[in-house]
Amino acid sequence: MKRFYLFCNAGMSTSLLASRMQKVADAHSLPIEIKAFSDSNMDTVVHEYNPEVILLGPQVKHLYEKVNERYGAEHIVEVIDSVDYGNVDGERVLKRALKLYKEKGAK
Repeated sequence: MKRFYLFCNAGMSTSLLASRMQKVADAHSLPIEIKAFSDSNMDTVVHEYNPEVILLGPQVKHLYEKVNERYGAEHIVEVIDSVDYGNVDGERVLKRALKLYKEKGAK
């Protein structure tokens, strides 16, 4: 099962988006686990669960360079589009994540 994990300041604002993304994945029988976490737990979560895709909420986009430098060699790291995030558009965010995953492949 692939893991697409979302990170934001407290993990709360991405929970609804992760839930909507999971519903879309489930509806299409995609073997993907989607969860939201606080960025303060990122090291633990990434090391313990090894997600294929790390998605950062727009409110923590300032962390992108640091996160990509640390994890980008083995994980896909992306900032969630702020419009899709604001609209809680789970389908669009999932499609974007899947596209990145297919383009960059599992590392």
